[in-house]
Amino acid sequence: MLRAIYPGSFDPVTYGHMDIIERSHNLVDELIVGVLCNKAKMPLFSAEERVKMLKEVTKDLRNVRIIPFDGLLVDFAARMEAKLIIRGLRAITDFEYELQMSQTNHKLEPNVETMFLTTSIEYSYLSSTTVREIAAFGGDLSQFVPEAVAAALRKKMCTKGECNK
Repeated sequence: MLRAIYPGSFDPVTYGHMDIIERSHNLVDELIVGVLCNKAKMPLFSAEERVKMLKEVTKDLRNVRIIPFDGLLVDFAARMEAKLIIRGLRAITDFEYELQMSQTNHKLEPNVETMFLTTSIEYSYLSSTTVREIAAFGGDLSQFVPEAVAAALRKKMCTKGECNK
């Protein structure tokens, strides 16, 4: 059985993330979407909220599990008995960073491989940071995130006092 991990912050999950999830889940027997809990960052959404959103938008994908994690990705892969890490690439700048991480991960755990998927062209510009900024200014999110995520973003922005109706 081939089990893979697609790790990320997903703060929030975008159509670019969904593109990689939908394409990669067809390549493996089981895809674990690993939601990173990075204590060095201040995410907009808690890990629990990000897991909930991802579960909602992937509920129709039969072989996808959403699991939060912290620490080293290769340690998480070992706990999950995954032999493959999937990473999405938008641009050459992503590649430089991801190549370095891939090589480091391989040095730490030679039995775990990394596979890169290029994001579909219609999402190559998209990032969670951009989506959060559009949400903060009350922009139309429908092109960038699923409706459940857009609703959560609007609610979060109103809670933070950045509500632009």
